[in-house]
Amino acid sequence: MRAGPLPSPHSGAASPALLIEVAGRGDVDAVRTQLQQGVPVDARDDGGATALVRAAYGNHLEVAALLVQAGADVDLADDTRQSAYLISTSEVGDDPRLLELTLNAGADVDVRDSFDGTGLIRAAERGHARIVERLLRAGVDRNHVNRLGYTALHEAVVFGEGNPADQATVAALVTGGVAVDIPDGSGVTALAHAERRGQREVASILRAAGATG
Repeated sequence: MRAGPLPSPHSGAASPALLIEVAGRGDVDAVRTQLQQGVPVDARDDGGATALVRAAYGNHLEVAALLVQAGADVDLADDTRQSAYLISTSEVGDDPRLLELTLNAGADVDVRDSFDGTGLIRAAERGHARIVERLLRAGVDRNHVNRLGYTALHEAVVFGEGNPADQATVAALVTGGVAVDIPDGSGVTALAHAERRGQREVASILRAAGATG
């Protein structure tokens, strides 16, 4: 038997599914109504996502802040191992506001995704220099190696194009103290990857940081 339609978000009817839906739309008033009606803040949908996870994907900061204030767990992950914290490192552009919210709420900076990657690796892959800088200040593991055999520095080079954003990301990593000569799972260093890809500016940054491999 097919379920009927969800009640209107302004109907006052308490519904975990509706809380998650309106959070994903960024509807602050509807989220507040659902919470006031007693809907559990960490209720999950069929994919394991909470309202906070859905709000995080949309970078809906006001909704996310409201949910965190109500006790939402920033490290609670969906079935694909995406939490609000991990989403904030990689899925909202180089905008550190959601990341700051999750850190202030006690996020575990060394939690891992389905590739055994940290938030730092995810941010570096996408060329998010400001997020990289914030994670390094927060004490994230600088040299963790993921399931692909890559550190954050490898990911910034291998998945980057050597453009200004990638250059800024590599510079942030080396300034933040990452090890520059760690080989990947195939024995290739970040500098060697940069040279093979013709990323001259990135290679120059690495050499200036002491890379020799």
